[in-house]
Amino acid sequence: MLTRRHFIQTTTALFSASVSSPLLANTWPTGSQKSAWDAQVTPPGYDAATTNPWGVHERFLPRRVTANDGLVPGDIHVDAVARYLYHIEEGGTAMRYGVAIARGNLYEPGTYTIRRKVKWPRWTPTASMIERNPEYAQFRDGMDPGPTNALGSRALYLYVGNRDTYLRIHGTPQSRSIGGRASSGCVRMIMAHINDLYPTVKVGSTAYLYSAEDTVSG
Repeated sequence: MLTRRHFIQTTTALFSASVSSPLLANTWPTGSQKSAWDAQVTPPGYDAATTNPWGVHERFLPRRVTANDGLVPGDIHVDAVARYLYHIEEGGTAMRYGVAIARGNLYEPGTYTIRRKVKWPRWTPTASMIERNPEYAQFRDGMDPGPTNALGSRALYLYVGNRDTYLRIHGTPQSRSIGGRASSGCVRMIMAHINDLYPTVKVGSTAYLYSAEDTVSG
């Protein structure tokens, strides 16, 4: 289990999801449909640092912060205590985003590889999810992509070696859950925020999910 390490020093005093199968239709959604949905989940006049129709705490809005020396650009670090995701950049900085993590003992700290990225993914609950939440049974064959889909607008798929863990970093239609413990295992982000993050994340990069009992924030 990953424990307390002093990874990030912020430049300011300012202060996650359903497990899924990566099934996708070959032709749906179309590029034009994805663009229409992106417009739907992006607020008018969107500015990442200030736009907040979701009503989350100001500290969960995206911020560029200073990263400690030695961190690998492209890697992701999730502070499960502060509910922050950091994406390390070249030049000693990181982008910080507010997240929600899994409830109870469903959160799984560890070191993962991002081996797949999907825009507007399909969501299929696992058998264990359906057992815990019988209402998910209606989606056992999959939930169509779209703004109400549990994986939202983007998903980063977390693997250990070649094994899909069914854990994701993904957008959520339940934006008010950001800052809390709400998901069935994944890390949730506001859809407009993960839309910003998504093109900067490379397949093959590493995601560190730290213990919910320890912080990595400065």
